[in-house]
Amino acid sequence: MVMSDSFSMSVFKDSFRKMFDCDENGYLQIGFNAYVDIFTSPDFKCAGALGGLSSTQKKGTFVSEVEVGEAGTSQWQVGALDKNTTMAFYFDVPGNVAPNSQGYLQLQTYYSHPSGQKRLRVTTISHRYASPNMANIANGFDQEAAAVLTARQAVYHGHGQEVIDRMLIKLVSKFADYRKDRADTFKLSEEFAAFPQFMYHLRRSHFLQTFGTSPDETAYYRTIIMRENTLNSLVMIQPALLEYSFKHELPQPVALDVQSLKNDIILLMDTFFCVVVWRGEQIQRWCDAKYQDDEQYASFKTLLQAPATDAKQILTDRFPVPKFIQTSAGGSQARFVTAKVNPSNTGGASAIEPGAVITDDQSLRAFMDHLIKLVMKG
Repeated sequence: MVMSDSFSMSVFKDSFRKMFDCDENGYLQIGFNAYVDIFTSPDFKCAGALGGLSSTQKKGTFVSEVEVGEAGTSQWQVGALDKNTTMAFYFDVPGNVAPNSQGYLQLQTYYSHPSGQKRLRVTTISHRYASPNMANIANGFDQEAAAVLTARQAVYHGHGQEVIDRMLIKLVSKFADYRKDRADTFKLSEEFAAFPQFMYHLRRSHFLQTFGTSPDETAYYRTIIMRENTLNSLVMIQPALLEYSFKHELPQPVALDVQSLKNDIILLMDTFFCVVVWRGEQIQRWCDAKYQDDEQYASFKTLLQAPATDAKQILTDRFPVPKFIQTSAGGSQARFVTAKVNPSNTGGASAIEPGAVITDDQSLRAFMDHLIKLVMKG
């Protein structure tokens, strides 16, 4: 699926061209009419799956009574598979399992290759059960994968912010260290520290917020996050931001915060759906004065070229091809950046401070303070 304003735009044409990229043997790099079967050991069962798939309603001993997404089956059909296709499978452990016992999972993927061959790929996974205490659960928690799985569930079931908030409060209440009514003692271990931040950005994203987007756009965003891998999905939830300046030879990752929008730097923001090169006011003034065309300012020309080169690499590697935007502070398209950053500075009540973002959204700090307050209440 590709979203573009017209068929003549590079976003559509480049994405359409990539669909027909072939391997070294001249075949399309896609599998068609795929079926995925799951087999589990008796100690756990499959609760369902989420992604670009549909249930075939194949019942059996591997199917859990708990239902998540496309559930009630141990087999799913997928229209097409490529190297970026991912599917999320959810499992349920219905009874008590002895610590250190072994569990087994097998996935059998059957698909049609463009050559006409029928191919079967078998993946077998073994895992060892740990004792069910909070320390072991915390050590095994993958907050990046959990954020993406939460986003997929929210998209599939149509959950709003309230469901996300209740889940987050419940999770933080169990795993945070704090003394009752002492907010200054609140602490999350490193396994959970970034998860509230992911949820903050998920609540503000196009996946939950539909204001200002058409039904087609909303469907596009939700379809893409249901098929992309963890890294790409995280970029959709919390965009990546790189800073280019004279202070550092290489680009530096910076916080997704309004405080990162400085006058003398260039920012490269990757939201997966679009790549934005943002120039500070001072940088833009130098550009308007054509300093980059003067040989004595060769370093400035190099600074301007660096984010453009990195952006071009992203556009080349990604499918579907993202929209490329170049803007500056105060420009009309700077909204693509200001709408994503944490509004830690919204200006005063009587006047707007320099670098402030005008928004009704609460800041990450206010979000965390409120979360801690609710957790303290128990």
